[in-house]
Amino acid sequence: MQIHDLVGIGFGPSNIALAVALDEQRHGGRRLDALFIERQPSFAWHPGMLLDQAHMQISFIKDLATLRNPTSRFSFLNYLHEKRRLADFINLKTFYPSRLEFNDYLGWAAAQFDDCCAYGEEVLEVRPECSGDTVSALRVRARHADGRTSERLARHLVVSPGGSANIPEAFRPLHGDARVFHSSRYLAGIERLPRARRIAVLGAGQSAAEIFLDLQGRAEDMQVDLIMRARSIKPSDDSPFVNEIFNAEFIDDVYAASDADRAAMLREFWHTNYACPDLELIQQIYKVSYEQKVRGHTRLRLLRRHEIQDVTADRDGLHLRMSNLHSGAPVLERYDAVVLATGYERDLHRRLLAPLAPWLGDFAVDRNYRVRATADFRPAIFLQGACEDTHGLSDTLLSVTAVRTGEICDALLHAQRQPWPEAARA
Repeated sequence: MQIHDLVGIGFGPSNIALAVALDEQRHGGRRLDALFIERQPSFAWHPGMLLDQAHMQISFIKDLATLRNPTSRFSFLNYLHEKRRLADFINLKTFYPSRLEFNDYLGWAAAQFDDCCAYGEEVLEVRPECSGDTVSALRVRARHADGRTSERLARHLVVSPGGSANIPEAFRPLHGDARVFHSSRYLAGIERLPRARRIAVLGAGQSAAEIFLDLQGRAEDMQVDLIMRARSIKPSDDSPFVNEIFNAEFIDDVYAASDADRAAMLREFWHTNYACPDLELIQQIYKVSYEQKVRGHTRLRLLRRHEIQDVTADRDGLHLRMSNLHSGAPVLERYDAVVLATGYERDLHRRLLAPLAPWLGDFAVDRNYRVRATADFRPAIFLQGACEDTHGLSDTLLSVTAVRTGEICDALLHAQRQPWPEAARA
């Protein structure tokens, strides 16, 4: 069986950016044989949230390469140049392209690495390959869409699976009910329910706000409730000094801090990334709410300070029993559909790497995102998007992707130069 220098799990923005960084090294004469495995049948970036009016929340300059290498051919500006839209984009006078356009940019970059990405395969687990008492390589097992499985050997691994939908406990028994779906599947989910007229959206972040506004424009007789525990929708703080926490240099400060100081930083800046829509979006929601008062007809409601207690489902709909946290009064509402804009979990790597736990322990990482391992474990394993607790709030965002993948690329090349047991040489 061929042994790859590197296998990457997932081919979203993080691993596309890594492929770009490796491509730069290849042109510099330092080549790694890399293969990426992606569950989706083709490239797609949050396809369930590609709403017509949605735009990026970060500057286009924080693309796949520019902050590491401003001259890269994989920059967003070069993408615009190749698509013959550079002058037109300049005339927009914005740093924030539409999400549709940025998705097209990412797809344009991904397409240039089609020869090293296996689409339509879901990685099931990663197991050790031993040479004597030493783990010398990794066996990556994946399942194809038709149920077949395949295995590949790797000297090193980069795990970038993205986030998994966070489903509140009350809704987990309804797994498989088409009337309940996560925001990551919003467009497909709502299209399957053309007759739904009473819809609840759970959450108070960017996705919840975007979906709330999208629903209000779909049908004039649609009634939509935005349900949140918070007292109000808070805007993201993108002021210059606060935004410095998303600079790549800030990662050194976060990583070097004590556990207590790091936790305090994460708490202090939590609302720069979570449950914080753009101010412009909040103003649009307020304007819609005000115009309803003028008309004397309310079909869009904000149920603030409401908490879900339990959910039951029958042929008549979904029945949400809630508690009004302000008054303590019980609230019961029936809906045709519920959209869970409840964020993501970032622990899929623990399941995929579970067979390696005897060597990897609690999956702690060093500054260069390499999982710490015992001395008899030779492969280097890197995590992307799963290190927020140690590297800061920028870890799950595009903000540091270009710089981070450069650091991982350098660490990979360093690990590759180390001598290998005979069994790992192919």
